[in-house]
Amino acid sequence: MYANSRIIDSAQSGPHEKLAALVLKHRDASFRKPIAPSSQVAFDNVMAHWDRRAPLLLDAGCGVGWSTLQLALAHPHHFVLGVDQSEDRLSRGKPEAVPPNAFFARADLTDFWRLLGQAGIRLDRHYLLYPNPWPKIGHLSRRWHGSPIFPALIALGGRLECRSNWSIYVDELALAIGLLSGKTPQVEAFEAGEPLTPFERKYRDSGQTLYRLVTHLS
Repeated sequence: MYANSRIIDSAQSGPHEKLAALVLKHRDASFRKPIAPSSQVAFDNVMAHWDRRAPLLLDAGCGVGWSTLQLALAHPHHFVLGVDQSEDRLSRGKPEAVPPNAFFARADLTDFWRLLGQAGIRLDRHYLLYPNPWPKIGHLSRRWHGSPIFPALIALGGRLECRSNWSIYVDELALAIGLLSGKTPQVEAFEAGEPLTPFERKYRDSGQTLYRLVTHLS
């Protein structure tokens, strides 16, 4: 039932030629988009539930939250936070028994990442699991590493892990991290023995190659 996922189709054959210029432009500019009131409320609610002693693990764009629950079980001493902008996705597919260290918030990530930074919070672990690849050449600025929010994302530090079924996405992410940190992480193909997300299961069962980037941001 899962083996029906199409391979990403893109006119790009490698990292975007304008990637470096865009990343450096965003590094040297301020992101002035106003914080949405709903994101502020969600952030305040998270802060009220986190004791600030447990290390913070952020599952960014968690979708239905399957990954958040698995990460909470795998890291019982962390406060594992799943954030997604869709109330519909967050409301689906949850078991009755949610691990006590798991928490969900509905918020715009471009707001939430900035709110974390403004509060002086550093992440211990940070997951970007199968983000929307926006594979059209003209959609570079919609990918996280091409977005104005990217410097704020990197500034949160911690162990960053990104997974994707499009190698160009993680290759670009590695290059963008290198431009901001001076250290370009390696990208590797991997096998998902225990899929973290429904997308990961679908891509794996469709026979697609999966790619992973793991780096420690100082």
